Amino acid sequence: MTIPPQQFASDNYAGICPEAWDAMAAANTASAPAYGDDDWTQRAADAFRTLFGTQCEVFFAFNGTAANSLALAALCQSYHSVICSSSSHVETDECGAPEFFSNGSKLLVARSDDGKLTPEAIRELATSRSDIHFPKPRVVTITQPTETGQVYTAEEIRAISATCRELGLKLHMDGARFAHACATLQCPPAEITWRAGVDVLCFGGTKNGMAAGEAIVFFDTELATDFDYRCKQAGQLASKMRFLAAPWIGLFESGAWLRNAEHANLCAARLAGAIDGLPGVRLAFPVQSNAVFIHARDELLEGLSARGWRFYTFIGGSARFMFAWDARIESIDLLAQHVEELAVTMDEPA
Repeated sequence: MTIPPQQFASDNYAGICPEAWDAMAAANTASAPAYGDDDWTQRAADAFRTLFGTQCEVFFAFNGTAANSLALAALCQSYHSVICSSSSHVETDECGAPEFFSNGSKLLVARSDDGKLTPEAIRELATSRSDIHFPKPRVVTITQPTETGQVYTAEEIRAISATCRELGLKLHMDGARFAHACATLQCPPAEITWRAGVDVLCFGGTKNGMAAGEAIVFFDTELATDFDYRCKQAGQLASKMRFLAAPWIGLFESGAWLRNAEHANLCAARLAGAIDGLPGVRLAFPVQSNAVFIHARDELLEGLSARGWRFYTFIGGSARFMFAWDARIESIDLLAQHVEELAVTMDEPA
């Protein structure tokens, strides 16, 4: 049996891309002021303003849970609620952190098979009750791409934003894989954020080639008031902030942020194209970013595990494979070969 040379259970398995690594090394050549008062952090924040073409406020956190939770807490009081998809990361994978950091803001969950919210679902939840005994809706959070790899178009985001404005709601975007959405849509980042009505974006760096780090980007700068205090209180103010900030410079100034995402998306499409239509194998969702979900018989999935492949089955029982900047074509082709061998064997008559 050939041992898999690379795993695709999560894009968190990937290492640090050269551009991010080199930027960290460059920031390590001398001492610098602490807690973000350094040139690297200022330069990184300015790089975000250049990328989005607007004067936004930018803060750096260690991980996505902190970024999402603190951003939502900045938009809510404890008696407010946040409308989200049933499969959103804030609902299923953040251990109650959004509620914790907001001192109890309730998540109102909309059922969604593909992870997307719609204006109709938002309106239904936001208007279901208006009495003082129910937490007042305050924020909508969407994930771009969704946990199933689906990408919101600019038109879909504008429609959601219009509903939010009509109902007096703020719009937050969880962009853990935001770069991959940009790669899919081939549009400027501004077109699917502030120009479409997004108030706050959490831009993921970890899944885009960095060792760690997410950026909280406030397009409505008034919402950023005292956000630095929230970061400090939550343990997210890095003393050596330049090492969280510098990798962003490496990604943005080299263009690697988009190249990395494009490569990951193409790798997902390669696997999907190779296995879709095999006996007993079907794609659970359209492949629109760097994720591939497959439905297959338990015997096939057990066979993949026996051959050393790792994957998760936490969404509808389908096996998830994720691709990152360092995904190797030969490894993808080996995975596809193993899927095909198992599918064909199981389809043969006894």
